[in-house]
Amino acid sequence: MDIPLEMAGERLDKVLAGSLPDYSRNRLKSWVEAGAVMVDGRVTKARYLLRGGESIKVFPQEMPEQYAFSPENIPLDIVYEDESIIVINKPPGLVVHPAAGNWSGTLLNGLLFYFPELKQLPRAGIVHRLDKDTSGLMVVARTAQAQTSLVRQLQERTVGRRYLAWVWGEAPSQGKVLASVGRDQRDRLKMAAGSPQGKPAATLFRRLAKGSFLESPVALLECRLETGRTHQIRVHLESLGFPLLGDPVYRKKTPGVSKTLPFERQALHAYALTLQHPTSNALMTWFRLPPQDLLELMPQIDLSLDNLPQEQALLSSIQNERQS
Repeated sequence: MDIPLEMAGERLDKVLAGSLPDYSRNRLKSWVEAGAVMVDGRVTKARYLLRGGESIKVFPQEMPEQYAFSPENIPLDIVYEDESIIVINKPPGLVVHPAAGNWSGTLLNGLLFYFPELKQLPRAGIVHRLDKDTSGLMVVARTAQAQTSLVRQLQERTVGRRYLAWVWGEAPSQGKVLASVGRDQRDRLKMAAGSPQGKPAATLFRRLAKGSFLESPVALLECRLETGRTHQIRVHLESLGFPLLGDPVYRKKTPGVSKTLPFERQALHAYALTLQHPTSNALMTWFRLPPQDLLELMPQIDLSLDNLPQEQALLSSIQNERQS
Protein backbone atom coordinates (compact mmCIF):
# COMPACT_ATOMS: atom_id res chain seq x y z
CA MET A 1 0.00 0.00 0.00
CA ASP A 2 1.53 3.32 -1.12
CA ILE A 3 0.73 6.50 0.82
CA PRO A 4 -0.20 9.56 -1.30
CA LEU A 5 1.78 12.75 -0.68
CA GLU A 6 -1.39 14.58 0.40
CA MET A 7 -1.64 12.28 3.44
CA ALA A 8 1.58 13.70 4.89
CA GLY A 9 1.16 14.43 8.61
CA GLU A 10 -1.51 11.75 9.14
CA ARG A 11 -1.05 9.17 11.89
CA LEU A 12 -0.32 5.62 10.81
CA ASP A 13 -3.20 4.09 12.81
CA LYS A 14 -5.70 6.53 11.28
CA VAL A 15 -4.53 5.76 7.74
CA LEU A 16 -4.71 2.03 8.39
CA ALA A 17 -8.25 2.32 9.75
CA GLY A 18 -9.35 4.24 6.66
CA SER A 19 -7.63 1.89 4.23
CA LEU A 20 -8.64 -1.40 5.93
CA PRO A 21 -12.24 -0.84 7.12
CA ASP A 22 -12.87 -4.58 7.54
CA TYR A 23 -10.64 -4.61 10.62
CA SER A 24 -11.23 -2.82 13.92
CA ARG A 25 -8.89 -0.06 15.10
CA ASN A 26 -7.90 -2.17 18.09
CA ARG A 27 -6.96 -5.10 15.87
CA LEU A 28 -4.91 -2.90 13.54
CA LYS A 29 -3.18 -1.31 16.52
CA SER A 30 -2.30 -4.75 17.89
CA TRP A 31 -0.75 -5.65 14.55
CA VAL A 32 1.37 -2.49 14.61
CA GLU A 33 2.50 -3.22 18.18
CA ALA A 34 3.33 -6.81 17.19
CA GLY A 35 5.58 -5.59 14.39
CA ALA A 36 3.25 -6.88 11.67
CA VAL A 37 3.01 -3.46 9.96
CA MET A 38 6.09 -2.06 8.22
CA VAL A 39 6.61 1.43 6.84
CA ASP A 40 9.33 1.46 4.18
CA GLY A 41 10.59 -1.80 5.61
CA ARG A 42 10.74 -0.56 9.22
CA VAL A 43 8.59 -1.36 12.23
CA THR A 44 7.14 1.77 13.80
CA LYS A 45 4.44 2.88 16.25
CA ALA A 46 0.72 3.39 15.76
CA ARG A 47 1.00 7.16 16.31
CA TYR A 48 3.82 7.52 13.76
CA LEU A 49 3.25 10.57 11.53
CA LEU A 50 3.54 9.75 7.84
CA ARG A 51 5.50 11.94 5.44
CA GLY A 52 3.67 10.83 2.32
CA GLY A 53 5.06 8.62 -0.39
CA GLU A 54 5.90 5.72 1.95
CA SER A 55 5.15 2.09 1.20
CA ILE A 56 3.25 0.20 3.90
CA LYS A 57 3.12 -3.57 4.18
CA VAL A 58 0.59 -5.25 6.51
CA PHE A 59 0.95 -8.87 7.57
CA PRO A 60 -2.47 -9.90 8.99
CA GLN A 61 -2.21 -11.82 12.26
CA GLU A 62 -4.51 -14.44 13.65
CA MET A 63 -6.38 -13.11 16.66
CA PRO A 64 -6.62 -15.13 19.87
CA GLU A 65 -10.44 -15.08 19.84
CA GLN A 66 -10.28 -17.25 16.72
CA TYR A 67 -9.39 -20.12 19.04
CA ALA A 68 -12.26 -19.50 21.48
CA PHE A 69 -14.25 -22.52 20.29
CA SER A 70 -11.34 -24.78 19.34
CA PRO A 71 -11.11 -28.22 21.01
CA GLU A 72 -8.13 -28.56 23.36
CA ASN A 73 -6.88 -31.63 25.19
CA ILE A 74 -7.34 -30.26 28.70
CA PRO A 75 -7.59 -32.84 31.52
CA LEU A 76 -11.09 -32.82 33.04
CA ASP A 77 -12.33 -34.52 36.19
CA ILE A 78 -15.66 -35.90 34.95
CA VAL A 79 -17.75 -36.92 37.95
CA TYR A 80 -20.79 -38.13 36.02
CA GLU A 81 -22.00 -38.32 32.45
CA ASP A 82 -24.94 -39.73 30.51
CA GLU A 83 -26.71 -38.84 27.28
CA SER A 84 -28.13 -35.62 28.77
CA ILE A 85 -25.67 -34.08 31.21
CA ILE A 86 -22.04 -33.96 32.31
CA VAL A 87 -20.96 -33.11 35.85
CA ILE A 88 -17.44 -31.69 36.14
CA ASN A 89 -15.26 -31.17 39.21
CA LYS A 90 -13.49 -27.99 38.09
CA PRO A 91 -9.96 -27.45 39.40
CA PRO A 92 -8.80 -24.03 40.60
CA GLY A 93 -7.11 -21.93 37.93
CA LEU A 94 -9.32 -23.09 35.05
CA VAL A 95 -11.37 -20.40 33.30
CA VAL A 96 -14.86 -21.65 32.39
CA HIS A 97 -15.64 -19.69 29.21
CA PRO A 98 -13.40 -17.87 26.69
CA ALA A 99 -13.26 -14.09 27.02
CA ALA A 100 -10.79 -11.25 26.64
CA GLY A 101 -7.46 -12.36 28.07
CA ASN A 102 -8.50 -16.02 28.12
CA TRP A 103 -9.39 -17.04 24.57
CA SER A 104 -8.03 -20.55 24.97
CA GLY A 105 -7.23 -23.09 27.67
CA THR A 106 -10.74 -22.91 29.14
CA LEU A 107 -13.21 -25.51 30.35
CA LEU A 108 -15.20 -24.91 27.16
CA ASN A 109 -12.17 -25.81 25.02
CA GLY A 110 -11.71 -29.01 27.01
CA LEU A 111 -15.37 -29.95 26.75
CA LEU A 112 -15.25 -29.60 22.95
CA PHE A 113 -12.29 -31.99 22.85
CA TYR A 114 -14.05 -34.76 24.79
CA PHE A 115 -17.60 -34.04 23.58
CA PRO A 116 -17.41 -32.59 20.03
CA GLU A 117 -21.21 -32.55 19.72
CA LEU A 118 -21.34 -29.70 22.23
CA LYS A 119 -20.30 -27.32 19.45
CA GLN A 120 -23.95 -27.44 18.33
CA LEU A 121 -25.16 -25.95 21.62
CA PRO A 122 -24.96 -22.33 22.82
CA ARG A 123 -21.87 -21.88 25.04
CA ALA A 124 -21.12 -25.59 24.45
CA GLY A 125 -23.82 -26.57 26.96
CA ILE A 126 -22.44 -24.49 29.84
CA VAL A 127 -25.35 -23.16 31.93
CA HIS A 128 -23.54 -21.67 34.95
CA ARG A 129 -20.02 -20.75 35.91
CA LEU A 130 -17.46 -20.77 38.69
CA ASP A 131 -14.79 -18.11 39.08
CA LYS A 132 -11.40 -19.04 37.67
CA ASP A 133 -9.89 -19.76 41.09
CA THR A 134 -12.98 -21.34 42.65
CA SER A 135 -13.00 -25.12 42.50
CA GLY A 136 -15.86 -27.60 42.51
CA LEU A 137 -18.91 -29.05 40.84
CA MET A 138 -20.56 -27.78 37.66
CA VAL A 139 -23.20 -29.29 35.38
CA VAL A 140 -23.06 -29.05 31.58
CA ALA A 141 -25.90 -29.93 29.18
CA ARG A 142 -25.34 -32.36 26.30
CA THR A 143 -28.62 -31.68 24.46
CA ALA A 144 -30.79 -28.66 23.74
CA GLN A 145 -33.56 -30.22 25.83
CA ALA A 146 -31.24 -30.67 28.78
CA GLN A 147 -29.91 -27.14 28.44
CA THR A 148 -33.43 -25.70 28.46
CA SER A 149 -34.31 -27.74 31.55
CA LEU A 150 -31.17 -26.77 33.46
CA VAL A 151 -31.54 -23.08 32.63
CA ARG A 152 -35.16 -23.22 33.83
CA GLN A 153 -34.12 -24.90 37.08
CA LEU A 154 -31.47 -22.26 37.67
CA GLN A 155 -33.97 -19.48 36.98
CA GLU A 156 -36.47 -21.07 39.36
CA ARG A 157 -33.72 -21.52 41.96
CA THR A 158 -34.30 -25.24 42.34
CA VAL A 159 -30.67 -26.22 41.67
CA GLY A 160 -28.95 -26.80 45.00
CA ARG A 161 -25.41 -25.42 45.12
CA ARG A 162 -23.44 -25.69 48.35
CA TYR A 163 -19.98 -24.28 48.91
CA LEU A 164 -17.28 -24.56 51.54
CA ALA A 165 -15.82 -21.15 52.36
CA TRP A 166 -12.88 -20.49 54.68
CA VAL A 167 -13.17 -16.92 56.00
CA TRP A 168 -11.47 -14.45 58.31
CA GLY A 169 -13.42 -13.28 61.34
CA GLU A 170 -15.73 -14.50 64.08
CA ALA A 171 -18.62 -15.57 61.88
CA PRO A 172 -21.96 -16.32 63.60
CA SER A 173 -23.43 -19.82 63.66
CA GLN A 174 -25.71 -18.96 60.73
CA GLY A 175 -27.00 -16.06 58.68
CA LYS A 176 -28.48 -14.81 55.43
CA VAL A 177 -27.22 -12.00 53.22
CA LEU A 178 -29.80 -10.12 51.17
CA ALA A 179 -27.94 -7.51 49.14
CA SER A 180 -27.91 -6.69 45.45
CA VAL A 181 -24.69 -7.41 43.57
CA GLY A 182 -23.52 -5.16 40.76
CA ARG A 183 -20.42 -3.64 39.23
CA ASP A 184 -18.33 -1.57 41.66
CA GLN A 185 -18.49 2.03 40.46
CA ARG A 186 -14.98 2.78 41.77
CA ASP A 187 -13.31 -0.37 40.44
CA ARG A 188 -14.82 -1.90 37.31
CA LEU A 189 -12.93 -5.15 37.87
CA LYS A 190 -14.84 -5.77 41.10
CA MET A 191 -18.43 -6.34 42.12
CA ALA A 192 -20.09 -4.62 45.07
CA ALA A 193 -22.84 -5.52 47.52
CA GLY A 194 -25.76 -3.10 47.80
CA SER A 195 -25.13 -1.58 44.38
CA PRO A 196 -28.13 0.52 43.21
CA GLN A 197 -27.62 -0.85 39.69
CA GLY A 198 -27.11 -4.40 40.94
CA LYS A 199 -29.37 -7.43 40.75
CA PRO A 200 -31.06 -9.00 43.80
CA ALA A 201 -28.93 -11.67 45.44
CA ALA A 202 -29.31 -13.97 48.44
CA THR A 203 -26.74 -16.16 50.19
CA LEU A 204 -27.42 -18.38 53.20
CA PHE A 205 -24.56 -19.59 55.38
CA ARG A 206 -23.90 -21.61 58.50
CA ARG A 207 -20.73 -22.18 60.42
CA LEU A 208 -19.26 -25.69 60.31
CA ALA A 209 -16.09 -24.96 62.28
CA LYS A 210 -14.22 -22.11 63.91
CA GLY A 211 -10.63 -21.54 64.90
CA SER A 212 -7.64 -19.29 64.29
CA PHE A 213 -4.53 -18.62 62.25
CA LEU A 214 -1.72 -16.81 64.10
CA GLU A 215 -4.31 -15.83 66.73
CA SER A 216 -6.65 -14.26 64.18
CA PRO A 217 -10.14 -15.81 64.07
CA VAL A 218 -11.14 -17.92 61.08
CA ALA A 219 -14.20 -20.00 60.29
CA LEU A 220 -15.32 -22.68 57.85
CA LEU A 221 -18.76 -21.89 56.44
CA GLU A 222 -21.21 -23.76 54.27
CA CYS A 223 -22.84 -21.34 51.84
CA ARG A 224 -26.00 -21.94 49.84
CA LEU A 225 -26.86 -19.84 46.82
CA GLU A 226 -30.41 -18.70 46.17
CA THR A 227 -29.16 -16.63 43.22
CA GLY A 228 -26.05 -16.86 41.08
CA ARG A 229 -24.49 -13.43 40.63
CA THR A 230 -20.88 -12.84 39.65
CA HIS A 231 -18.58 -13.17 42.71
CA GLN A 232 -21.70 -13.42 44.89
CA ILE A 233 -20.34 -15.40 47.86
CA ARG A 234 -17.08 -13.48 47.88
CA VAL A 235 -18.84 -10.11 47.78
CA HIS A 236 -21.55 -11.00 50.30
CA LEU A 237 -19.20 -12.42 52.91
CA GLU A 238 -16.73 -9.57 52.49
CA SER A 239 -19.57 -7.08 53.04
CA LEU A 240 -20.19 -8.69 56.45
CA GLY A 241 -16.53 -8.42 57.38
CA PHE A 242 -15.70 -12.06 56.62
CA PRO A 243 -13.47 -12.00 53.51
CA LEU A 244 -12.35 -15.36 52.14
CA LEU A 245 -8.89 -16.57 53.04
CA GLY A 246 -6.49 -15.90 50.19
CA ASP A 247 -8.93 -13.82 48.12
CA PRO A 248 -6.74 -11.49 46.01
CA VAL A 249 -9.62 -9.14 45.15
CA TYR A 250 -12.06 -8.98 48.06
CA ARG A 251 -9.55 -9.02 50.90
CA LYS A 252 -9.76 -6.30 53.51
CA LYS A 253 -6.56 -5.03 55.08
CA THR A 254 -7.49 -6.62 58.38
CA PRO A 255 -6.26 -8.95 59.69
CA GLY A 256 -2.63 -8.24 58.90
CA VAL A 257 -1.77 -11.93 59.06
CA SER A 258 -3.54 -12.43 55.73
CA LYS A 259 -0.24 -11.44 54.11
CA THR A 260 1.50 -14.37 55.78
CA LEU A 261 -1.10 -16.96 54.83
CA PRO A 262 0.47 -19.41 52.32
CA PHE A 263 -2.57 -19.43 50.04
CA GLU A 264 -2.98 -17.33 46.92
CA ARG A 265 -6.59 -17.85 45.80
CA GLN A 266 -10.01 -17.47 47.37
CA ALA A 267 -10.63 -20.45 49.67
CA LEU A 268 -13.93 -21.45 48.08
CA HIS A 269 -15.04 -24.86 46.84
CA ALA A 270 -18.41 -25.92 45.37
CA TYR A 271 -18.67 -29.25 47.17
CA ALA A 272 -22.31 -30.26 46.56
CA LEU A 273 -24.64 -30.03 43.57
CA THR A 274 -28.29 -31.11 43.47
CA LEU A 275 -30.63 -30.97 40.48
CA GLN A 276 -33.52 -32.70 38.76
CA HIS A 277 -32.29 -34.83 35.88
CA PRO A 278 -33.59 -33.25 32.63
CA THR A 279 -34.75 -36.59 31.18
CA SER A 280 -35.58 -38.95 34.04
CA ASN A 281 -36.73 -36.20 36.45
CA ALA A 282 -34.84 -38.01 39.21
CA LEU A 283 -33.37 -35.81 41.95
CA MET A 284 -29.59 -36.28 41.83
CA THR A 285 -26.84 -35.06 44.17
CA TRP A 286 -23.04 -35.17 43.87
CA PHE A 287 -20.35 -34.35 46.45
CA ARG A 288 -16.64 -33.67 46.06
CA LEU A 289 -14.01 -32.96 48.70
CA PRO A 290 -11.86 -29.81 48.33
CA PRO A 291 -8.78 -30.03 46.10
CA GLN A 292 -5.30 -30.69 47.41
CA ASP A 293 -4.28 -27.06 47.92
CA LEU A 294 -7.16 -26.49 50.35
CA LEU A 295 -6.51 -29.78 52.13
CA GLU A 296 -2.87 -28.79 52.56
CA LEU A 297 -4.01 -25.48 54.06
CA MET A 298 -6.07 -27.22 56.75
CA PRO A 299 -3.21 -28.35 59.06
CA GLN A 300 -2.08 -24.72 59.33
CA ILE A 301 -5.48 -23.61 60.65
CA ASP A 302 -6.56 -24.61 64.13
CA LEU A 303 -10.24 -25.49 63.57
CA SER A 304 -12.71 -27.09 65.97
CA LEU A 305 -15.82 -28.62 64.41
CA ASP A 306 -19.25 -27.36 65.43
CA ASN A 307 -21.88 -29.88 66.53
CA LEU A 308 -23.51 -30.55 63.16
CA PRO A 309 -24.18 -34.31 62.93
CA GLN A 310 -25.52 -34.18 59.37
CA GLU A 311 -22.16 -32.86 58.16
CA GLN A 312 -19.93 -35.19 60.15
CA ALA A 313 -19.15 -37.48 57.19
CA LEU A 314 -17.91 -34.55 55.11
CA LEU A 315 -16.02 -32.91 57.93
CA SER A 316 -14.51 -36.17 59.09
CA SER A 317 -13.22 -36.73 55.55
CA ILE A 318 -11.61 -33.29 55.61
CA GLN A 319 -10.12 -34.04 59.01
CA ASN A 320 -8.70 -37.34 57.79
CA GLU A 321 -7.17 -35.68 54.72
CA ARG A 322 -5.54 -32.93 56.75
CA GLN A 323 -4.02 -35.49 59.13
CA SER A 324 -2.73 -37.83 56.40
